[in-house]
Amino acid sequence: MPDIAPLRGRRDELAELEALVRRARVGHSRALVACGEAGVGKTALLDHVIASAEATVRTERIVASQSEMELAYAGPQALCGHMMDSAARLPAPQQEAIEAAFGLRSAAAPSPFLVGLALLGLLTEAAEDRGLLCVVDDAQWLDHASARALAFAARRLDAEGIALVPVMRQPDEVFAGLAHMVVEGLGHEDAREILRLAVPGGLDQRVRDQLIAEARGNPLALRELPRALNPAQIASGLTLSSTLPLENRIEQSLVVQLASLPAPARSLLLAAAEPTGDPGLLWRASAVLGLGPDAFDAAKDAEALVVGTRVGFRHPLVRSAVYRAASPADRRRVHDALADVTSAEHNPDRRAWHRASATLHPDDGVAADLERSAARARTRGGPAAAGAFLERAAELTPSPFHRGQRLIAAAEAKHDAGAPGAALRLLESARALPLTTLQEALVARLHARAGYALRRDRSGVQHLLAAAQGLEGLDPVLARDTYVEALAAATYGGRLGDAEQVAAVANAILAATPAAEESDRAGDLILRGQALLATEGQEAAIATLRRAQRAFLEQAPDFLELHWMWFASRAAQDLWDPAGLRALADRQVELARTEGVVTVLPIALSLLLVQMTDGDLDGAEASCDEIDAIKEATGNPLPRYGRLLLASYRGQVDEAERWGERIRADGQARGEGYALSAANFSQAVLYNGLGRFAEAVACSRRELPYTHELNLAMRTLLELVEAATHTGEYALAESALRQLAGVTRPVGTTYALAVLAMAEAQLREGEEAENLYRDAIKRFEHERIPIWVGRCRLLYGEALNRQGRPADAHEQLRAAHEVLTACGLNGFAQRAADELRASGETLRVRQRGSAAQLTGQELNVARLAREELTNREIGARLFISAHTVEYHLRKVFAKLGIKRRTELKPALAELTLTSPKT
Repeated sequence: MPDIAPLRGRRDELAELEALVRRARVGHSRALVACGEAGVGKTALLDHVIASAEATVRTERIVASQSEMELAYAGPQALCGHMMDSAARLPAPQQEAIEAAFGLRSAAAPSPFLVGLALLGLLTEAAEDRGLLCVVDDAQWLDHASARALAFAARRLDAEGIALVPVMRQPDEVFAGLAHMVVEGLGHEDAREILRLAVPGGLDQRVRDQLIAEARGNPLALRELPRALNPAQIASGLTLSSTLPLENRIEQSLVVQLASLPAPARSLLLAAAEPTGDPGLLWRASAVLGLGPDAFDAAKDAEALVVGTRVGFRHPLVRSAVYRAASPADRRRVHDALADVTSAEHNPDRRAWHRASATLHPDDGVAADLERSAARARTRGGPAAAGAFLERAAELTPSPFHRGQRLIAAAEAKHDAGAPGAALRLLESARALPLTTLQEALVARLHARAGYALRRDRSGVQHLLAAAQGLEGLDPVLARDTYVEALAAATYGGRLGDAEQVAAVANAILAATPAAEESDRAGDLILRGQALLATEGQEAAIATLRRAQRAFLEQAPDFLELHWMWFASRAAQDLWDPAGLRALADRQVELARTEGVVTVLPIALSLLLVQMTDGDLDGAEASCDEIDAIKEATGNPLPRYGRLLLASYRGQVDEAERWGERIRADGQARGEGYALSAANFSQAVLYNGLGRFAEAVACSRRELPYTHELNLAMRTLLELVEAATHTGEYALAESALRQLAGVTRPVGTTYALAVLAMAEAQLREGEEAENLYRDAIKRFEHERIPIWVGRCRLLYGEALNRQGRPADAHEQLRAAHEVLTACGLNGFAQRAADELRASGETLRVRQRGSAAQLTGQELNVARLAREELTNREIGARLFISAHTVEYHLRKVFAKLGIKRRTELKPALAELTLTSPKT
């Protein structure tokens, strides 16, 4: 590394950055966000590090621009546009996503998470030979889509050999959780030396001390503020003291310096502020503006402009100072020239934005260009950019009707971009215009959706319902979608919500939707079925829900609408139909993966946790791993119910109690009653498995008042019957049995009748009980539900032991022990072993679960590799690079003492685990 002396006072910062580069050179990755106020020296630091690193690693650098904040994915395109030859080596969904984001193919709007993963893949390919240092300067000006993609990639770095350094003024929540390095002002002695070099002729001591105090160690301020002082001020000790923030003072100083330039030079600098940094564009714009060589010479002599392979300024603040100092008329004139010389074919969006910036009065042609740019931004996955284009298009639209249309579209784009407050502001402007009946209905719908997104209060349900009713007869498809949103919002809270609102929404749906026999569309059927369920109960809804479920399995569901699939899966559970739930879950996961819809995938994978019922706890844990990877990568707020239930089935008491406490608190805070049901049901399973029946009763009896909600509440009844019979609370058990019969007998499926038979057997004696147990076991075996086969045999064996029939009991208990052990239900397997031991037979419970010697990520990788997925497929599942997968697999092999993937299955199965604590 070269001598670091030229950068005074930056030894620690340079050492941290150089260590980052050294790690990248040997294959390790890390992101480091460099923060500090404008002018504090971040750019100089990175200039120095890049110059030092170029001989040892590949370097890539971009500078974001405030004027590009409306162009979706402008940052990744500037960074990786020349790397697209490597895109063919990405998994197909990632390649398609990034090509769509960069406008290289026509496709549906790409998933932002797939774009982020593709960005990581391209950077990994660029780092292949010798490592990569990637610097994104002025990252605070990245458009929202670019910032998210960059942060996504930064969070997934591990073993690719990439040093990624976003540079910004203040920490941004998009980059929260990443390592930060704060660049602060220089110490007093270093500041004095920089000031001495900036003013070689010397300064009055009072002036010097005041400048040092005002600059707060900011190197750019120490160099630029003295330039704004005239000789009289330097001699008299009077400075330009101001209460403005330092950044504004520096910019003001730059404006004072540039004000003395001739007008042509200032126009040239204004044209050079165009963010592409393309010298050819600048030469062409200069010709249109009539600027000659003298303008270039004056700008260079002022040390303001640097022209090489790219156009730049001596500091990013010069660009903003030039732009802000220009008059509105001068800005419009320069934007007009830039629009003239920007290719309508290759850069239509940039040209449209320049034309809009050059336009003072409404202009249909300019507004139409902006609307087309918004459509392209939507296609590229940039709703924030689309909203900005449409908002400006509305401002320039002469016709009130079309202005309202564009304002509504802009508000919708803002809402989709996660800015409901901005959406509401635009809707208020739209309401002041003459609107059609349909436009008024669309405004009402969007206002309700944005308001609910902001407040999540009960008024949101009322507004959504009113909006749905207002769309009847105008747009039936949109009305149905809005009804679904209203019903989902009303039922989301369960016991913590408002039952009257649920009934009001459901009754409105029944009045608005066709009768079940009049429609075979999955959406109509599931909507009506859920409304019947809410108003008239399970028995009235069964036929419609069954038709809806068949329709979802036979027709291609709209997987982008999460609430449809949520209701469809709820129907399968309410109908006690595990096969239907498996099919729905498999289909949704397949669609989400094929289409790359990562936002849908956690919901789909949570449905796939039916694997637990199937006895595939390892498969369920792999699904939980994938959900966690998505949650970590995207911030998806999906609660980790799967982890709680998995720990409960495995008898891992400490982990299950920890998850239960967390989920209960979270559910109370968010007003989500389902969370309480999940905690109560899971912990009832846990305590029944451990033989702690009094605690199981305490958990499960909390669900008795809420079995009308079905789902987990009704499933908890079976746990309550088991716990209460073991504690001798037979009246409570009989009450639970009656309620269980009420939600299983009307359904009449094999699974429902098996559950009812198993529950009733525990409250009967002699031959009647035996017949019920045998019937339940036969039905569970027919439905391929091994955990219930094992649990039912366990209860049957315990009952036989109580009757003094140890030989018959042994047959059931050994079979139970074998099935429960194979499934990994450690607590219940231990119960079977204890019951056998009490009658003179000893068995060892073979514990299974997570491997203590492997890290969480290593275990995730190992499980997927065990299923014969390739490194690229594993990386796509876990949102990491194939290089990182390979790195973790090497560590897994070393820790497990194996050499090839084929050894993973037996190695993972034989891991020693901690027994469940009782």
